[in-house]
Order: sequence, then structure tokens, then C-alpha cells
Amino acid sequence: AQLVESGGGLVQAGGSLRLSCVVSGTIFSSHAMAWYRQGPGRERDLVAVIRDSGNAAYEDSVKGRFTISRDDAKSTVYLQMSNLKPEDTAIYYCNRPRGRLGSMRFAAEIIPWGQGTQVTVSS
Repeated sequence: AQLVESGGGLVQAGGSLRLSCVVSGTIFSSHAMAWYRQGPGRERDLVAVIRDSGNAAYEDSVKGRFTISRDDAKSTVYLQMSNLKPEDTAIYYCNRPRGRLGSMRFAAEIIPWGQGTQVTVSS
């Protein structure tokens, strides 16, 4: 299995970016998918999860600003990020959801990590 993230970049605070993650070599449509981020000196944390049903959940700090979506025909998961803040600066990764998101716990089997995509938000 392979994950390829793209769409990151440098943006000013208040700006928007759309991240994409193409999944290959494994079944996509029947699995939940997630976006994670790892800021400087921090652990990699869950940011958003989308179930195979399309239901989504978000980390509190991104609610109302980020939207996760999926296209099963393209085996691709997206993260639309709006009203970006400097604290959103991180490397963003996609994978199956594993770990804690608010009061929810996920325990999916992790696919080998991709290279991630860097998001840098300037103030």
C-alpha cells in the first residue's frame, strides 16, 4: 500500500489550502480515512476522520475551518482548510485513523506512512 499526500504550501493567516491524498495498493472504499498533523517538536495527532459512510469528525481546534471529504472512485481523501492560523503549521499526513480524537478512539490498522505535505502559515 502507498499514500501520496500533496497540496501543502506557504500561505498567509486567513488563507486556504486543499490537501489531497491518493491511496493505492489497498482497498479504499470500505475503510475510514484520516488526516494527521505533526507540528515542530510535537507528536503526530489526528485532525479529522471520515468514515466509509461519509460521516466526519474533527479535532476541536479545526472545527468549522477544516472539511474532510473522500472520492472513493479516485481512492482519494481531501482536507479543505480555511481561515488558516499560524498554529496550523505542520506536516500533514493521511492514513487510516488510529488514536484519539476528542472523546473518540480509533484503532484501524495503519498503512506505511507517506512523506506528508508541509503546510506553513505565516502571521
